[in-house]
Amino acid sequence: MAERRPVKKKNKPRRFYDYSLLFTVIFLTVFGLVMIYSASSYAAQIKFSNAAYFMERQAMIALGGFVVMIIISKMDYHWYAKFSLLAYVLSYVLMIAVSLVGQERNGKKRWLGVGSLSFQPTEFVKIALIVMLAAMIVQMGRNINTRKGVMSVVLATVPIAGIVAANNLSSGIIIIGIAFVMLFVACKKKWPFFACGFFAVALLAFAGPIAEFLVKINLLHDYQLSRILVWQEPEAYPSTGGFQVLQGLYAIGSGGLVGRGLGESIQKMGFVPEAQNDMIFSIICEELGLFGAVSVILIFLFMIYRFMLIADNAPDLMGSLLVVGVMGHIAIQVILNIAVVTNTIPNTGITLPFISYGGTSVLFLMAEIGMVLGVSNQIRLEV
Repeated sequence: MAERRPVKKKNKPRRFYDYSLLFTVIFLTVFGLVMIYSASSYAAQIKFSNAAYFMERQAMIALGGFVVMIIISKMDYHWYAKFSLLAYVLSYVLMIAVSLVGQERNGKKRWLGVGSLSFQPTEFVKIALIVMLAAMIVQMGRNINTRKGVMSVVLATVPIAGIVAANNLSSGIIIIGIAFVMLFVACKKKWPFFACGFFAVALLAFAGPIAEFLVKINLLHDYQLSRILVWQEPEAYPSTGGFQVLQGLYAIGSGGLVGRGLGESIQKMGFVPEAQNDMIFSIICEELGLFGAVSVILIFLFMIYRFMLIADNAPDLMGSLLVVGVMGHIAIQVILNIAVVTNTIPNTGITLPFISYGGTSVLFLMAEIGMVLGVSNQIRLEV
């Protein structure tokens, strides 16, 4: 009898799912809840007679966001492109609505909602723009390398960024930054982007004179000029605009190498206004010291590394651009938040992703991570 030859098994493709990114998001969210409780317990106890008030609200929204993230991660990301134009148009509708009937807080209309249920449409704009630009660039193909292609992306970004910046300058900057990063990756010629980067640095260096000129021609508000003056010399405004900046810097400086200890911050005792929001990084520095601050930065760098890995191995250009857009959003927001807290740039009111208190922010960030995990789930591995 003839011997049977062993049948070689064909390598079956197996789908990849980036659990490293998933666990990183979970860690940052849980760490954020701990720091929100630590930073806000004093103020929450005085205002609401519940030291865990802010943490409990954030935890409920984060849990809902986690469910949304898992659901989105199991969806085919190509499906988003069908609704990209609708989402983009809806962005304008929401931003116009918030300027007309939005809820006013701290003198600015940034929220839409009824009663205690509200959200910031600017967060929806960011995710809608990422999907819209990804679909747009894929559709243009090689034409994205032409002047007409680049201008199409610019014209799709600048109007909505301008509307957002009218009420929320920091979000307007982030929206421009997202488009910048996506264009940088999509285009072959890189030198124009480096030129824009050097130009931005030059603007920052001469921010004072430029701001004064813009105020004279009514392109900048007085309160925006005051932020720049405070940034340049916060000690000259210790009881007004420079108060928050100085208190944040005191918190950072008093933390030393290993910090005062978790929950031992002094500056959160009414010195740093809204310590659980934009200035939470200063409380991290005070309680956990330089070691804690560097650790947080390294975790965000690891997250960026996972984004790059997924984008590089994505099945197609659409998947890569979606991941690059989310990466640009989170990276820019982290850089700007830390820069504001350390007074490297003027105060613009930017939250630290997954850590600062803010229900709308964490919900839409979770949705964006769901998109990235969805792209990773389409990567096939040969085993």
